Amino acid sequence: MSAAGSGRLAGRVALVTGGGRGFGRAIVEAFAAEGADVAVNYNATAAGAAEVAAAVEKQGRRALAVRADVAREDQVRAMVDQVLQRFGRLDVLVNNAGIMTRGPFLDVPQKDYESMWAINVTGTFLCTQYALRPMVAARYGRIINLSSQLARMSVGTGGFAAYAATKGAVEAFTRAMAHEFGQHGVTVNAIAPGGIDTDMSKAVMTPEYRERRIKELPVRHLGEVADVAYCAVFLATPEANYLTGQVLQPNGGWVMA
Repeated sequence: MSAAGSGRLAGRVALVTGGGRGFGRAIVEAFAAEGADVAVNYNATAAGAAEVAAAVEKQGRRALAVRADVAREDQVRAMVDQVLQRFGRLDVLVNNAGIMTRGPFLDVPQKDYESMWAINVTGTFLCTQYALRPMVAARYGRIINLSSQLARMSVGTGGFAAYAATKGAVEAFTRAMAHEFGQHGVTVNAIAPGGIDTDMSKAVMTPEYRERRIKELPVRHLGEVADVAYCAVFLATPEANYLTGQVLQPNGGWVMA
């Protein structure tokens, strides 16, 4: 753990959506350990966000738990305003908030697909749009989007086609934003985890599917949320200024491209 005022992210302010659990929580805590002040976004998990914010403050950093439905423009605008009022700046945005519904494509209800699109894609769009304004003004920013290996591999047989479509859109968006905003000192990258133990993955993986996935991995084990947090810290650092429009893939070797 870095002392207050030290670390690779010392002096930086980050906003992590869906920061109360899973990947988001791990990223928040890793950022704080590297010296960042962190705003923890949540929608339904107020207790989890408050707990994470308290953990950040125990590390000697400032924290803010802020509620917003990332699919609602008015709430996203208010969230970013609160971050700027509290910290005076915004250097790093992690678009982590996301939902997943699994099922054979022909059985996926339209409402489930629309819910995934609203959070996974529209949420990423809106948070990026409002976070970019202060970043462009400061001529510095790091935007990190969460994708998935399911946008690249075995989506048909796994029953994740609808979810994969949302993450494919996130990756296309990442490249477009990297191209448009690199000239303003803002890098935009994505992380596409594969085979990570989270509450979400446990909820949708049957024991048979989980066993098959592990056997497909060269490392023969699932990853941990810390593996994803490590990637986020790397992409958030000032030293990563020549890396943009890229997708890091912590996946145990499931996809090697």
